[in-house]
Amino acid sequence: MTIRELVIQYQDEVKNGNLLPERASEIMTEVASLLGNINDEITKRDMEYNQVLLYCLEAEKSANKAKIKAGITAEYKSMRDARNTEKSATELIRSLKFYLKVKESEYQNTKFQ
Repeated sequence: MTIRELVIQYQDEVKNGNLLPERASEIMTEVASLLGNINDEITKRDMEYNQVLLYCLEAEKSANKAKIKAGITAEYKSMRDARNTEKSATELIRSLKFYLKVKESEYQNTKFQ
């Protein structure tokens, strides 16, 4: 299973609801631990794309045409997928933090009633 698939799986679990705070905390920890791997993947994909971009720049007279040609390659798509995975993981962590704060607040409010 790829990192992207793992993040999507966690997103689906959160989206389906009925999430206990303990499980939310586990998911948040697991996704946070994946961020290092995601960053490694971004670096790798950026380097691959930059090689393609350099090749296109050397082959074309215009930098704009070279960027357009490089932007339709598989390397560009892989780079964008890696960056989008990072954004998804980061937003999932933020959402889970907020969810846990709300649950903590609910617990504190019911504790004194």
